[in-house]
Amino acid sequence: MSHETLPLLHRLLSPSLTIPSPNQDESATDREPSAALKRRASLTFEGMDDDSRKRFKECKPEQQLHIHEEQPIIISGKALADDLEQELQCGCCSGLLYRPVIVNPCQHYFCGSCCTLWVRNGGTNCPACRGVSKDVSVSRSLQIMVDVLLRADPSRGRSDREKRQADEVYRPGQTIRIPPPREASPEPSIPQNGEFARPCPHCLPGNRYGWRCSQPVPDPVADPDNAWHVDDGSPPGHGYCGNCENLLALQAPTTTKCDMCQVSFCGIGVQGRCIALPLMSQHPHGMSDMGDLIQSAEVYECFDGNTVEVDIMLDYMSTNRITPRFIYREIVEHIQSQPRKFAPLIELETFMDVHNVASGADPGIDSPRERICRLCATEVLLWGLKDWWVRERKKGFLDESVTSRRDCPEGSGCHLQKEHAHAKEFNHIICPQDSEPSSEVSMQNQPEMSSTAAEPTPIPTHPDGTSLGHRGFHSETQLDLSMNPPAGSEADVAAVLMDMSDDFPPIDPETLPPLAGEVTFRPSQDLRDAVDALI
Repeated sequence: MSHETLPLLHRLLSPSLTIPSPNQDESATDREPSAALKRRASLTFEGMDDDSRKRFKECKPEQQLHIHEEQPIIISGKALADDLEQELQCGCCSGLLYRPVIVNPCQHYFCGSCCTLWVRNGGTNCPACRGVSKDVSVSRSLQIMVDVLLRADPSRGRSDREKRQADEVYRPGQTIRIPPPREASPEPSIPQNGEFARPCPHCLPGNRYGWRCSQPVPDPVADPDNAWHVDDGSPPGHGYCGNCENLLALQAPTTTKCDMCQVSFCGIGVQGRCIALPLMSQHPHGMSDMGDLIQSAEVYECFDGNTVEVDIMLDYMSTNRITPRFIYREIVEHIQSQPRKFAPLIELETFMDVHNVASGADPGIDSPRERICRLCATEVLLWGLKDWWVRERKKGFLDESVTSRRDCPEGSGCHLQKEHAHAKEFNHIICPQDSEPSSEVSMQNQPEMSSTAAEPTPIPTHPDGTSLGHRGFHSETQLDLSMNPPAGSEADVAAVLMDMSDDFPPIDPETLPPLAGEVTFRPSQDLRDAVDALI
């Protein structure tokens, strides 16, 4: 086949392509296929102005060089410290972490002292999310971050006083044990018919408490014929809880009785409240912290409305971190140290009608008092609060501005102590003075005298047998016994008597009766005896 027929054959097979002949230039061969293969523009671009089309941003050559250079990132040190301090705040006290710990598994972190106090106050879960907590561990990574922040800005750290207070509660390496969650309280029983008593939790057979009443209460629904009417009092062997007021079994292992008000508690309804604890373990009801004391009107009534003295006491408690429960314990210790113990409070009927349920019979005023309920603990606190403050003032820990105030002449019974100005100027908390020794003790301390010397000395008589006490004086020299004795020293009184000695009749010393023994008197006593003898 000749070279002339090749182009013709190629055009017949592929009309859209043009194959150059061997004699054509290579540059022309390269351009012709590209022009033939180029796709036409879309119809949407037809009729558009060239200025409206997107163009590349034009910039100067020196600006293009700065684009490729890396720009430095500027970070403010104060802003970084602020953000870091915000992230390292304790979830309890909202301050910078001090000896941080982490609660697992939620990974929330707190101050070691804050977490310890949370557990001591009955916390069984995380303070932040209230999730179930397994254990608490020390966080060294958080401590390193806190140290870095404090090196950069030491002013953000805790004060020395806060550190000392925190170290008293928690030390590094100290194990913090989280108690297991408390058992959930049972669902409150809502009686369908309030006229009949429903069975207590121990009356049901196979109950979860492992003990059944010997005299179970009939169910008014299942056995209406034997139902117990509430107007008949408590069912046999049962009573009502002083806190939740539900029916309870008196002999159940969970039942406790307050030895002050003689009211029983079920130990089931509300954990920590439906129970009478030992004296030193109970918490006064409604007196958990300083705020409760401030809001309690009964506290001010204990001080007869003296708000100034109450404020001084509250400031003292706040400075020394004294809690109402600490005061309650000291009051109980003081009462137990007294001979009659709680008998004065029983005689005053301090614990009468503190609950809305009927109480049991009191075993006797001298019976032992070992358990107490929350309401009775509050009554003990209020009863002995003022006396505790009097004893606390004797320790000498108050400021001089408080102790230097003058005592009010009216004492604690002053009716003006309710006025702020008067209460601030005078002190109305008068410490009772020690009782003076009795007359028997003073008589024992006096010099002993013989029995004959203790007898009264007979009045001397004149030789004619007439008593000197009944002899008459001259009218111009007769003494006026109704007049008061002359005022002055003993020497002045003696001089007056010597001036009047000439007017008295003479006395023969031989007629005077002899003394049985020598008796030593004070000079003033000698003078009074001489006057009595002359009269």
